[in-house]
Amino acid sequence: MTPEEILTISFTDRLELPEDAVAYLIDLWNLIQVLDDAADGDSSDRSAVDRAIWTALAGMPMNAFYERHRAWLVPAMAQATLKWMASDAAERAGQADARSYMWRAGYYDVVCLVVGLVHGPSSQRSWDALALYGESLAEYMKEFDHA
Repeated sequence: MTPEEILTISFTDRLELPEDAVAYLIDLWNLIQVLDDAADGDSSDRSAVDRAIWTALAGMPMNAFYERHRAWLVPAMAQATLKWMASDAAERAGQADARSYMWRAGYYDVVCLVVGLVHGPSSQRSWDALALYGESLAEYMKEFDHA
C-alpha cells in the first residue's frame, strides 16, 4: 500500500474526515512530496509534477474545505513550511537532531488542525492525527549517521 493510500484510509476511517477535507490533505501531501523531491535534487515522475502544478494553482483553491477554512489553513501551511525550512537548514548544516525531527513533521500539524476544524478540540483526536507520522526519531537520525 502506498503512503497516499494509507493516509487516505487513515483520514477517512480513523479520523472520520469528510471527503473534501481528505482531498485537501492528500493534495497537500502530494504537493509537498514533489516540492521536497525538487529541493533534494530527486526526480519525480511527470504525472506527479503535473498533479502538483494543478494542485497548487487550481485544485487546492477550488477545494470546498480549503475555501471554507482558508483563514485557518493558510497560516498553518505557512508555519509547516517554515518548520520544514528550519529542519532542512539544520540537516544541511549537519545539525539534525530531535528538534529538527519535530520540525520536519509540520504537515501533521496541518492534519491536526483539520481534525480540530471538523470535530472540534479533542486531545484524543489530536493524538490520533499526530500519531499518523510514520517516521521514528531513530529512523530519522539514521539518515544522518547519528544513530
